Amino acid sequence: MNSIYFIDGEFVPAEAARIPAGDLAVLRGYGVFDFMRTYGGQPFHLEQHIARLFRSAEQIMLDMPWTPDEIKAIVLETLERNDHAESNVRIVVTGGDSTDYITPSAEPRLLVLVYPAMPPAAHYYTDGAKIITVREERYLPAAKTINYIPAIRALKQAKAQHAIEAIYTDAAGRALEGTTTNLFAFYNGVLVTPGDGILNGITRGAVLDLVKDAFPLEIRDILLDELYQADEVFITASNKQVMPIVQINDRTIGAGVPGELTKRVMTMFTEMAAQIAASAPKAKIIIGS
Repeated sequence: MNSIYFIDGEFVPAEAARIPAGDLAVLRGYGVFDFMRTYGGQPFHLEQHIARLFRSAEQIMLDMPWTPDEIKAIVLETLERNDHAESNVRIVVTGGDSTDYITPSAEPRLLVLVYPAMPPAAHYYTDGAKIITVREERYLPAAKTINYIPAIRALKQAKAQHAIEAIYTDAAGRALEGTTTNLFAFYNGVLVTPGDGILNGITRGAVLDLVKDAFPLEIRDILLDELYQADEVFITASNKQVMPIVQINDRTIGAGVPGELTKRVMTMFTEMAAQIAASAPKAKIIIGS
């Protein structure tokens, strides 16, 4: 099914989407984005994603000529012009044109890309997934920028090792976050997640809210050596939801199968997503984990 995108003020078929080669997004990788998926056709926590988009733009000194409400309206209209059962939604703000080819000289461009949601294979949730670690730190980790060189390098390594994700570690030996995910670990029933040097994922925040009365919670550093000793590990992301991890590098986590506490978190998230879908004005297919 063909997708319709919003590109710099116009709705166009995906195959006709273009931006000028002189845009700073092309020349310098200057821009920000945010990403979400729908449940029942409803974009998950749209306002929070837009708020983070504005925070990201502020961090890289990218002026935003739109209001959050204007971007929200454009996202919703773009979704309305598509007819996918469930959608991924990517909002991109480019650096715009530049007369000196390095600093902005015009307003940024707004892109809204809507395309079918493609959840990971079911076996990742029933059997658990493998991740690797890489020594890497993102520049401005709290900003969601379009510069994904560290992520691409890390994911190439992950794919070569048949892993679904790579977790960044820093000079202090801390396990921080994945290229597109946040990290959680259970220790004796206590749920631990890093809080410094990461992008605060919207799905991460939703999980923290869901589990606040279900498990003791600690937001603190996790050293890599400590991560290997976790009873259970899972990662979160808009397109992965809550995914159990059973192997990190060459080390088995716990019993090597998704743990019972992680399964509880997965169920809580799936039930929340089902409630969102059920409340949607136009009920659509729910793609669960």
